[in-house]
Amino acid sequence: MHTPTYLAAELRLPTNWLDYTILAIYFVVVLGIGFAARRSVKTSLDFFLSGRSLPAWVTGLAFVAANLGATEILGMAANSAQYGVYTTHWYWIGAIPAMVFLGLVMMPFYYGSKVRSVPEFLLLRFDKAAHMLSSILFAFAAILIAGVNLYALAIVVEALLGWPEWVAIVVAGFFVLAYITLGGLSSAIYNEVLQFFVILAALIPITILGLRKAGGWDGLSDTLTARHGGDFMTSWGGTGIGSANPLGANWLTIVLGLGFVLSFGYWTTNFAEVQRALSAKNLSAAQRTPLIAAFPKIFIVFLVMIPGLVAAALVPKIGTSGSDLQYNDAIPYLMEQLLPNGVLGIAVTGLLAAFMAGMAANVSSFNTVFTTDIWQKYVVKDREDAYYVRFGRLITAIGVLASIGTAFLASSFSNIMSYLQTLFSFFNVPMFVVFIIGMFWKRASMKSGFWGLVAGTVAAMVNYFWIYKQGIIDIPSDQGANFVSAIAGFVAGAVVMVVVTLFTAPKPAQELRGLVYGTRSPGMAEPPAVGDDAWYRKPALLGWGAVVLAAVCYIPFSF
Repeated sequence: MHTPTYLAAELRLPTNWLDYTILAIYFVVVLGIGFAARRSVKTSLDFFLSGRSLPAWVTGLAFVAANLGATEILGMAANSAQYGVYTTHWYWIGAIPAMVFLGLVMMPFYYGSKVRSVPEFLLLRFDKAAHMLSSILFAFAAILIAGVNLYALAIVVEALLGWPEWVAIVVAGFFVLAYITLGGLSSAIYNEVLQFFVILAALIPITILGLRKAGGWDGLSDTLTARHGGDFMTSWGGTGIGSANPLGANWLTIVLGLGFVLSFGYWTTNFAEVQRALSAKNLSAAQRTPLIAAFPKIFIVFLVMIPGLVAAALVPKIGTSGSDLQYNDAIPYLMEQLLPNGVLGIAVTGLLAAFMAGMAANVSSFNTVFTTDIWQKYVVKDREDAYYVRFGRLITAIGVLASIGTAFLASSFSNIMSYLQTLFSFFNVPMFVVFIIGMFWKRASMKSGFWGLVAGTVAAMVNYFWIYKQGIIDIPSDQGANFVSAIAGFVAGAVVMVVVTLFTAPKPAQELRGLVYGTRSPGMAEPPAVGDDAWYRKPALLGWGAVVLAAVCYIPFSF
């Protein structure tokens, strides 16, 4: 573990009445959206999945905003200050291919099977044991990740505005709790669309002014190359097997650990993201949701990477014992140094919006899984629909309170993105291997899902806490250890699933319709709507377009 993370005290922002007015307006609008969405909540399907009625452009922007939380902004800027241009891997290989795969391959199974959550799919494909374990693991992970967002908010607001941590936690937690409790998922999604544009309005001025202060891209590149070496400003330089580089990983662990296992594990099975697509009005809109989100995701890397690089250039010893600033201070430092009042208010609002988007995504997915997959399935069965809406609102409040407790765990990591990647390797990767084998191998038995989850989770934890932390094998960095943990979890889960399948009975073939690749359910045979022949309504064109665009973006940074 690292020393606990606190932003430097000298980062206090010179905010005035204008900045606080902008912040107040934002909070009023957020609550207004919650009250407006409340009128549409009449059933549990409305509360947990927006009645499956939202258009693709709304769910697409919400999909990317749910991921663009404070942890993404602070964490990826910290990654850039620490590792340089290697940060591009988290977007162009660590997000886009998996988002395309989700839209083109997996959404027809999710949406066509009419499941209300990702764990519910495992109930249909495997058995109750796999369903219960995946529900518990996901609910636990959602609270941990929501706690990361809460911790990020607390340290930022305390350092920048001077608010005590408990004030920041109570204020932001109240607003998230209020608008999700009022309007359910619809309120969260429409607020995420608003938050997406507020976050961009905050990041764009920081990026432009920071780049200008560093002497443009050429000046920034020259400074960091001289200080850290040429590999710091490239995506793939120095990633040969056996070569040393700032990231502490080679091309194989990047491609397999991040580009395949961690990436696909997160984007295809994380219900905080998939829930946005499940709320779309039809299968076509559900498929296009992650594909629409992929296009802004391609370019958001510049808005988080460049500020981190600028901070590394302006503060030569950032993140070391020779500086008061840690890597997580990159964005707040540039806000304090570069932004005038008014713009400062927008930037602070953007950070709060990012926190609220990230936390709301995890809390709304947590209340759905806990209510529909745990409470309704195993604790209180067969009650009237209104009961589960009331319980969903109650468990939302409990989830927010639990997030406050888990926020303290995040304080032991100096790079919160490393902490998030650690959680993903523990929880998302084992679920992904179970999904991918179950979805593409008809013979995979009912019992193999449960034991694959157990084996994958245990293997990832053993690699991180014993092999890496105890120094059994020398792995240069937390991120490198996360990549290896992800690979270990995937391989262990896959091997155990195959072995268990050889000795246990498969699920009857008639129960696998629409759950295994090559089979179809009636819900998947949806005819195209009138006007769906336009190119921007075709998932395949959108998906391949995103992959090609991401590959083209790699070219200038490759060597």
